[in-house]
Amino acid sequence: MAFSPLLTSLDALSFEESNNNDKRQKIENLLEAKSLIFAEPWYKTVNSLHLWNASLIDVILISSPMGIMGLPFLTRRKGFSAKIYVTLASARLGQLMMEDLVSMHAEFRQFYGSKESNFPPWLRQEELEILPSVLKEILAGKDGVELGGWMPMYSAADVKDCMLKINSLNYAQEVCYNGTVVIKAFSSGVEIGSCNWILNGPKGDIAYLSSSCFFSAHAMAFDYRSLQGTSALIYSDFSSLSDTQDIEDGDNYTDPTSDNLLPPSFQDSDGFNLNSDEDLEEKEKLVFICSCAIECVKDGGSVLIPINRLGTILQLLEEMTTLLEASAMEVPVYIISSVAEELLTWLNIIPEWLCKQRQERLFSGELLFAHVKLLKEKKIHVVPNIHSHELLKNWQEPCIVFCPHWSLRMGPVVHLLRRWCGDPKSLLILEDMVNPELALLPFKPVAMKVLQCLFPSGIGLQKVQPLLKTLQPKTVLFPEDLRLKTNFSCEKSFLVLYYTETETLKVSRQKDSSEIKIAADLASQFYWKTFKKEGINVTRLKGKLLMENGRHHLFLDNDKKASSRNSSLLRCGLVDSNKLLAALSKMGINASMEHGTDDAGPTNVRIVHTEEPYKALIEIGNTSTAITTVDDNVASILFKAIDNILDEVC
Repeated sequence: MAFSPLLTSLDALSFEESNNNDKRQKIENLLEAKSLIFAEPWYKTVNSLHLWNASLIDVILISSPMGIMGLPFLTRRKGFSAKIYVTLASARLGQLMMEDLVSMHAEFRQFYGSKESNFPPWLRQEELEILPSVLKEILAGKDGVELGGWMPMYSAADVKDCMLKINSLNYAQEVCYNGTVVIKAFSSGVEIGSCNWILNGPKGDIAYLSSSCFFSAHAMAFDYRSLQGTSALIYSDFSSLSDTQDIEDGDNYTDPTSDNLLPPSFQDSDGFNLNSDEDLEEKEKLVFICSCAIECVKDGGSVLIPINRLGTILQLLEEMTTLLEASAMEVPVYIISSVAEELLTWLNIIPEWLCKQRQERLFSGELLFAHVKLLKEKKIHVVPNIHSHELLKNWQEPCIVFCPHWSLRMGPVVHLLRRWCGDPKSLLILEDMVNPELALLPFKPVAMKVLQCLFPSGIGLQKVQPLLKTLQPKTVLFPEDLRLKTNFSCEKSFLVLYYTETETLKVSRQKDSSEIKIAADLASQFYWKTFKKEGINVTRLKGKLLMENGRHHLFLDNDKKASSRNSSLLRCGLVDSNKLLAALSKMGINASMEHGTDDAGPTNVRIVHTEEPYKALIEIGNTSTAITTVDDNVASILFKAIDNILDEVC
């Protein structure tokens, strides 16, 4: 939003007149349209992404379609070779969103030219200093460290190359990275294809909990059961940061006498009721928004909806057309996007990614989404861009328009806002954004009505503790930013560790040893030796130890199965120096012992000197024993002495 949308010829003339050919002065300017940056926009990415060594990244997990949007910034880096895992639905949605973004950004390229610059003028310190504080903070951050996060837009070729590097999977499908880690995705309920992750390795399993929603009217429900009982859980749902209500110590909204660990208001057979509060709240919001839109149209105004969440658009579209039919109004509804037609077609063939209610529609012979019928009846019109022949031919006002982009800086929304911003009868419907005043700055004075709405996109504060109690991980890694909002001081069923950005958090492993898979016919051939002192059983074999699908596997060649019984004996254990001296004495060998030393002082190495009749040196360490002598025969005699005092392994 720090950049200006493209200027029309009238806007450019007005800007030149107001600027009066004078440079901006270094004062605390009032934030106005001419304060914005007039250049091809760059995009802010993860801080210091330009400093990352891309070749050191092994795996990337993407939890939502929106999460793919920044991926080409990373995949185009030199040396990038990481495995990328994302659900099939998220991959397709993300690809369409990226292609649409590239298409809209092309308008800037046509206007400003395709000049490539590693350091654009607006990033220079002297230019930053004369910006209003709001814009300066957007560009550089509060302490100036975010300047390195700005990157030029990727190309269509970058998107294509990025998609070729993606490994897509279905919900609950197992994929194995490098034979060591098994990765599975489970629905998070926020959006079609959005997911949480489980990584299962030989030392334990880790759950990654991203933004999740207990109720969804379009996407598959939140599969929280599959995340139960993991060794560690990384809680990464930051939607609660916007919640104003804090959870008091011990107040987790549960009945202590009940076996259910989650609030009665959302309990199902496992403790959740997914069809009450959230469902009602979302329906009420949809009805309110659509009723405002209908009233606006009745008064002769048009409605502009640049919302980015696909599920919200689909529900608004259904509710809006239902109310229009009920009011007997014939108002055209337009969807303007370069990928809209392909997207709406794709939505008809993905029942396995949708919620139970949508799937039941399919089984009963109904349509998955209402837009299919509306398209056939020509009650909604889908066009690729604002200048398309079909749109110009069918355009009527008042109307209702769904279009990108939600930043209000590019795409069809810019043209339509300039057309309607001065009309007090028209309505702009926005999703909740950090700075709506800045978003609308290029279109001031704004006379049209603005309705800003916030839809559920994560786990509310009241449900955090009950959910974690149900999931029962051994360790929870919780965001430091949410520490003051959620109190775990009375929690004893799991350990809570708090993490923060750019800091390494060490988590103790949950398993001291690894499990190994051995075939029954192989295990039956083992001959065990018990060492009571050490409390272990030992057997000898010759074979192969492999890591596959996150497990150790033991294999033995068929022609070598019986070889272990006929091979030479092996010994096991630490050499007792006192027993060794006694054994040497019985063999008529004089020996003495001393403790080894080095420059740092005494060590754990013990040294045995033999003088008569053989001269040799025996070094006894914690992990090995070495015999040093000039005569091979003497070495053999001393080896037998050591061999006799060690325990035998079959």
